[in-house]
Amino acid sequence: MTIGTLIVGLGQIGMGYDLRLDPTAHVYSHARAFSLHPAFRLLGGVDPDVQRRRTLEHEYRCSAFTDVETALDSVQPELVVVAVPTPLHGDVLLRVLKRSKPDVVLCEKPLSYDLAEARDMLRVCKERGVRLLVNYMRRSDPGVIEIKRRLDAGEIGIPVKGVAWYSKGLMHNGSHLFNLLEYWLGGMVNARILEPGRLWDGIDPEPDMEVSFSSGRVYFLAAKEEKFSHYSIELLAPNGRLRYEKGGRQIVWQGARPDATFAGYTTVTDEMEIIESQMNRFQYNVAAQLALLLEGNGASLSDGDDALRTIESLTTIIGRT
Repeated sequence: MTIGTLIVGLGQIGMGYDLRLDPTAHVYSHARAFSLHPAFRLLGGVDPDVQRRRTLEHEYRCSAFTDVETALDSVQPELVVVAVPTPLHGDVLLRVLKRSKPDVVLCEKPLSYDLAEARDMLRVCKERGVRLLVNYMRRSDPGVIEIKRRLDAGEIGIPVKGVAWYSKGLMHNGSHLFNLLEYWLGGMVNARILEPGRLWDGIDPEPDMEVSFSSGRVYFLAAKEEKFSHYSIELLAPNGRLRYEKGGRQIVWQGARPDATFAGYTTVTDEMEIIESQMNRFQYNVAAQLALLLEGNGASLSDGDDALRTIESLTTIIGRT
């Protein structure tokens, strides 16, 4: 039995990112991921833009609708993907739940820019018995899961100290790295603003800040998206150095060892262990983890409670800017 899937929002993450790329090498959109994974069946998509609807119908041979209500009168999805702009997440979710009761809603990150709305979204899903997941897709990457395993096993020591570079707003894009570090290092203990920074797009703060997690301290620094995109994490552990580069497309571990030349000194080894990443198929990885979850198995995904904690932490920080 396949899981019927409806995508609300056919922009870049909904359909556009990989539209003209080789599907055997790149899976960046919900449309491609849920059309390729055998556990899912793409029933259709919703978007007010006529050209996007025509593209979906042509490329994916499924129905396209102008609005949520019309779509849910025509198809009965077990999975609804909310891939509209963040300010519309809450409204779309309520419209979906008013018309149907899917097993799962997969919402784009962040849940909301407004903490109260995010809490309401999670509350309504729980009241309706609908599982809410949030698309922090790095959580489903094999390399990220391997780092989590090594941290839990003590193969990467704690506490760590690190630096994370982000751009395009703390809530919009910085939350990706913040949520990832919560996954690796545990919840936020406290935070301190170093420099308030600017507002991205007039809405989203970009502070430089120091954040203490349960297992380490990380300095977040804001880059300028208009110059170039830059998303990276460097963590120094007691026994080595971890680099999460190029938005996660490259993950490198260098263990610590006694210096071969200078007695009494310890350095990181020149040998670089590449930890396999699959960021070229990040949305397919989410689909694969979701399939595991729906089969009753353990899965590496961000659920509503987890994503709400991220928003609560970031809202606390933003309140200090």
